[in-house]
Amino acid sequence: MIEYDNKVWFRHILQFHKTDTFRILLWEMVIVAVYTAVVAAIEIHFLRELRMGSGGEAVEKALKDTTIMHSILGFVLSLLVVFRTNTAYDRWWEGRKLWGALVNNTRNLAVKINTFLPSGCSAERHFFKIMIGEFPTALKEHLRGGIKLDEIADVEGFKERFAQCEHIPNQMIQSMYRKTKSLYESNQLTGDELIVVDKELKSFFDIMGACERIKNTPIPFSYSIFLKKFIFFYVITLPIGFVAYFEFWAIPISVFVFYVLVSLEIIAEEIEMPFGLDANDLPTQKLSAMIRRNVHEIFDV
Repeated sequence: MIEYDNKVWFRHILQFHKTDTFRILLWEMVIVAVYTAVVAAIEIHFLRELRMGSGGEAVEKALKDTTIMHSILGFVLSLLVVFRTNTAYDRWWEGRKLWGALVNNTRNLAVKINTFLPSGCSAERHFFKIMIGEFPTALKEHLRGGIKLDEIADVEGFKERFAQCEHIPNQMIQSMYRKTKSLYESNQLTGDELIVVDKELKSFFDIMGACERIKNTPIPFSYSIFLKKFIFFYVITLPIGFVAYFEFWAIPISVFVFYVLVSLEIIAEEIEMPFGLDANDLPTQKLSAMIRRNVHEIFDV
């Protein structure tokens, strides 16, 4: 995720980072400019020829009237683009809230386990320190499509036992449940303490399931492709009416309209899947490292 100072805004206007939509769309904007220039040259020459004959004013008026259609369609398109952007941001923000809850719940579980266990349970404390601290890393990698076991610390032969498992975060939670049950059966945890720990472990399942729901449920394809087609035909037909009003000034106007509309669609596509490696995705790597440090500190102090 890109970190920046939101109080220094003018400098950001002049910066073009690698994910800036201006860079991404540069060649497409050039194509739109060339296309508009060709339309402008043909239309201006055509109107000039008509003015020398008859019926030129009627044709020019008809071309100018197409801007009324673009005004109406532009209003509809703006509503669709706003809905698309808001929907994508809602998914991004929900993902951030889920990871914020994960930060809190890992701390809660670590504090409670460390407090509940008797002083002689050093091995059990070490087990939970590793499992709780590494669970966010495993979840982060799981949401990105596959877990790299070399990034996760091992405890009690966990890596070897679950190397071939498809859903390692599930196995980590199950291992913590088994260890909790064993502690209860050996009278290291009371029934009330078991209920408290169960509540925190259950929240791991809830957070993981909600993150998987966001990842596995993209925006419906029909809606996404319809919006792309709408933007394409809107921009392609835009120069027809604008050239009659602005002549060659229609070139920068058409390019700017294309840049704004398509940039919003690109931004929405990037943030609607917030758990990846794009520049504007959630800082899950940073959050995972912070959770690990916090959990280790709770158990070590």
